Amino acid sequence: MASIDNLENEISFDISTVNYKDTKVLSKFISDQGKILPRRVTGLNSKEQKRIAKLIKRARIAALLPFVVGKC
Repeated sequence: MASIDNLENEISFDISTVNYKDTKVLSKFISDQGKILPRRVTGLNSKEQKRIAKLIKRARIAALLPFVVGKC
């Protein structure tokens, strides 16, 4: 799992401009098990966290991100 300091340093962009097609950005908010990281880890506020969660779910439906990571 990513540490809080490392993740906050990586997030240096505007969340409002992120699209569901930006899988590289959205994958930073997903754990190694494929779960969406909580606010206490990402350091986002409530509005931004809800937006990121919605975009990740939309990308999963569009088959751009996996639902489960590491399972055979």
